[in-house]
Amino acid sequence: MQLITAPASPYSRKVKTLILETGQMDDVEMVQVKTSPLAVDPQAQAANPLGRIPSLVRTDGPALYDSRVICRFLDARAGGEYYPDRNIWDVLTIEATADGMLDSALSIVYETRFRDEAQQNATWLDAQWSKVQNGLSALNDKWLSHLNGPVHMGHIAVGCALGYLDFRLDHRNWRQGNDALAVWYEGFRQRPAMVKTEPLDLA
Repeated sequence: MQLITAPASPYSRKVKTLILETGQMDDVEMVQVKTSPLAVDPQAQAANPLGRIPSLVRTDGPALYDSRVICRFLDARAGGEYYPDRNIWDVLTIEATADGMLDSALSIVYETRFRDEAQQNATWLDAQWSKVQNGLSALNDKWLSHLNGPVHMGHIAVGCALGYLDFRLDHRNWRQGNDALAVWYEGFRQRPAMVKTEPLDLA
């Protein structure tokens, strides 16, 4: 199999972290591409009609895309430990919260990187950051007991989302007011799979 990925992609990082956690590195070749909302890489386009990453190219079927789809597939392939049946709805909700935060964070990054400053909409940027803050508050206030339990896909998704906030939006200081979540993250980020998948800016 081949994973169409990019060094700075937080959604790709989710998949790569799960691959490492489940011991499937020998089964997946990493294919690094350089893509953006304005210039889609041909390999990314070929694997996913939406032109987004990550995509998992299989030898026995069509390529899979969207990080949640890929992670469910790879976890099932490895035995299903990271999407456990006993609390699947909680796991999926935590993952969705983290991915929603990433959606808004990426919107902020795209607005500031691909638009001239005079064209940027400050009100829209603030609204996107408010969504990130709401997600942070929910994780800090409602879901921390789950994050302090056995590791599942929710942990990986949240870890990758917080890592992206540090990587691209550190000036917004997501830790302020989210002390418990910040403490949790300082421990989780030390996992070998998280260390090995830290984002890189090769632009």
